[in-house]
Amino acid sequence: MLTTGPRGTRDVLPGESGFWQYVEAVARDTCRRFAYREIRTPIFEHTELFLRGIGETTDIVEKEMYTFCDRGNRSLTLRPENTAAVVRSFLEHKLYSEPMPVKLYYIGPMFRYDRPQAGRYRQFHQFGIEAIGAKGPAIDAEVIVLAEEFLHTLGLRDLDLKINTVGCPACRPQYRQALREYLAGKLEHLCQDCRTRYERNPLRVLDCKEEQCSRQITDAPKVVDHLCRDCAEHFAGLQELLTAAGVKYELAPRLVRGLDYYTNTAFEIQYPPLGAQSAVCGGGRYDGLIEECGGVPTPGIGFAIGLERVILALEKQNLLPASDLAVDVFFAPLGAAALPAAFRLLTRLRAAGLVCEMDFLGRSLKGQLKHAARCQAKYVAILGENELTAGKILLRDMRTGEQRLVDLLEGENSLLAEVRA
Repeated sequence: MLTTGPRGTRDVLPGESGFWQYVEAVARDTCRRFAYREIRTPIFEHTELFLRGIGETTDIVEKEMYTFCDRGNRSLTLRPENTAAVVRSFLEHKLYSEPMPVKLYYIGPMFRYDRPQAGRYRQFHQFGIEAIGAKGPAIDAEVIVLAEEFLHTLGLRDLDLKINTVGCPACRPQYRQALREYLAGKLEHLCQDCRTRYERNPLRVLDCKEEQCSRQITDAPKVVDHLCRDCAEHFAGLQELLTAAGVKYELAPRLVRGLDYYTNTAFEIQYPPLGAQSAVCGGGRYDGLIEECGGVPTPGIGFAIGLERVILALEKQNLLPASDLAVDVFFAPLGAAALPAAFRLLTRLRAAGLVCEMDFLGRSLKGQLKHAARCQAKYVAILGENELTAGKILLRDMRTGEQRLVDLLEGENSLLAEVRA
């Protein structure tokens, strides 16, 4: 049907768009205070970017991408996440020539063919940051603190920050082998997807949400027990800095996130009142991604926050701001002769910064007053034949019902003074 949108999408209607603007404004201000700059990448990229960047064994690449061929028979994909796209832009535009680290943020829609449910859509929106060019744990700590600061500024409390390390190419093979040996005797109890993951990338089994698989990994080896010296020191340094900043966290040895490009730090922020969809933020370090995309080895770290889930959390906690749709002055012209004078004043008051509305349907005065009330108008400016002849305009205070005549020639100044009083 043409009267319904595609499954997994939703319209942000005028009554709720203000909530989105509020959340986005908080995100932008938080990034401003942390010295992150906005980047805007295309909604679609070459498919190869995501195959190489995200990893061919991930659920995103194998099951969830929206991929199509254009008229030039080039394979393109609607971005399922934005880190790979930011890295591509970083390399294409030689942002590596700028002082390091290059600190960027983005806000925009992503696309995954997923099972729609509360807080999860096939077109969804993310606020995310990327800090490229710094290797030590201090930038990891800053990224995590920025995410928490954004959520705290919105009023969310009782957040659960979970952190882990997934090691590096030097020590991960040892852990991967230990995990494979542990899982070898449990394959018949794993879901079909995890049996495939066992062969291709056993760490992905730890990320499975199926209950039968979760039971099998309860006693699985922990990556922290297989870290090389550098990775162990990095993880210890991160914990020290988070503690110094007063950030509470929980060690989560099973947390590996869902993307293959992560190295060392992986983290997730959960908001438990959301239940099954409690994860509102996820991120980590990706020191090998830029090299994988064709650049020189360059460290990086970032996160992504799902805005639908954040707004859902704010709604559940009654933290969304009150709707600010009130009109300062509603103009009620009575008759064609009054329309030009009313429209002149309307235009000048809007230019002066007031929110103004006018009747466009030729309603009666009673109908216009009802419509003004629906618009939450503070004042109604009535201009009829009698007022026009006298060079006056009748100003009604909708809160008190009081009315007074204002000189038409001085109407702009009078109305400005009245409304701003």
